[in-house]
Amino acid sequence: MAEKKSSPAASKKATTAKKKTTTASSKSEASKSATKKAPKGNLLDMNSAFFLRKEDNEHPQWRIIDAKGKVLGRMATEIADILRGKNKPFFTPHTDSGDYVVVINASHVVLTGNKMEDKEYAHYTGWIGGRKVTSAKELLAKHPDRIITLAVKGMLPKNILSRYLLRKLRVYAGSEHPHFAQKPEADKNA
Repeated sequence: MAEKKSSPAASKKATTAKKKTTTASSKSEASKSATKKAPKGNLLDMNSAFFLRKEDNEHPQWRIIDAKGKVLGRMATEIADILRGKNKPFFTPHTDSGDYVVVINASHVVLTGNKMEDKEYAHYTGWIGGRKVTSAKELLAKHPDRIITLAVKGMLPKNILSRYLLRKLRVYAGSEHPHFAQKPEADKNA
């Protein structure tokens, strides 16, 4: 019988297949040695150690901020930081460690540039063609508390925790507020 002659292309395929299997086995051995864990015991990896002390935020404070003459965006960042607790040494991103914030004189907040006429707040009613657009000037005249609430809401993280944080924000158009029993402290930066 006649012997089959092997073509050079077929022999190259066979050698590359052998090389691939040997390199794959060496890679798996290398990954096994790299994934060996440190011995367990009293060793602590300080990069992954996390201690949550519940007593740090058992009693959140009440802060009062006067919005009279303040720029909306700059004030909203301060409020968002206080609500999240970023101004405290034990800040943790996934916990509610912030304080309550009472904002007074919301009707006297300032917007820079032409934002009073140009900035638009839109919402959708759910009906066809139900997009409602309101300028910042109209919103400040009708509902001055909403302009601050929406600014702070935009500066909080977009997750479930932000809804709980927004419940700690109380905004009033005038200088009167009903939270005297909580003894709110004036904000140091205000």
